[in-house]
Amino acid sequence: MYDKLNNPVYYSLNEFHSKFCLNFGDTKFYDPEVATFGGASNISAEKDLAEYSKICDDFIIFGVKPFVSSNFPQFSQLVCDQYILEKRIEIDYTEDIVQLKEENHGELLSFIRKFYPYYFKSRTPELGRYFGIFNNEKLVAVTGERMQMNDMTEVSAVITDTDYLGKGYAKQLVAFVSEKIFADGKTPFLHVAENNSGAKKLYEKLGFDLRGKINLWGCKGLK
Repeated sequence: MYDKLNNPVYYSLNEFHSKFCLNFGDTKFYDPEVATFGGASNISAEKDLAEYSKICDDFIIFGVKPFVSSNFPQFSQLVCDQYILEKRIEIDYTEDIVQLKEENHGELLSFIRKFYPYYFKSRTPELGRYFGIFNNEKLVAVTGERMQMNDMTEVSAVITDTDYLGKGYAKQLVAFVSEKIFADGKTPFLHVAENNSGAKKLYEKLGFDLRGKINLWGCKGLK
């Protein structure tokens, strides 16, 4: 039922996010101004990676490790746990949650890059909807949508300013975004580093079920 999640980048770019797709051989990549992710229908070949590296030399392949020669730069590996949510989250909201519009993108980019400087690009907000919580007109927590297929959407960018931890902001934002995804007739899913026990505990408490693990292969320095 959820087999496409074995290859989420490929299917997102083949479906809902096709407008962001760049094809290099058997591998589909996001436009690097939007996201630096790729995925192949089978296994990414060295020539596919080399071609994409001409416009983006620091990127991530989701899923199967690409097939390359010994002369190719070594990949870094990040193992993530993949979760799905099949039931709506029942929760009491104590904060006003605001959908961030185009006029908020500058503040959104600055906020996320403060904590995750590498994953968020100038056009990443185009991937989906992003929501935030403000305190005295200051953005202090966000959550949004990243990869999207026709029937599934990834919950992503779950970030709270370190000065505002422990107030339940992440819990409320994840529940809020998940409800929006359910309203679209889709299933929410997400990825979290396998060693991030705190985040996994939160997601499991909210009702997310562990589906399995997925490898992220980082490639850098081909130019």
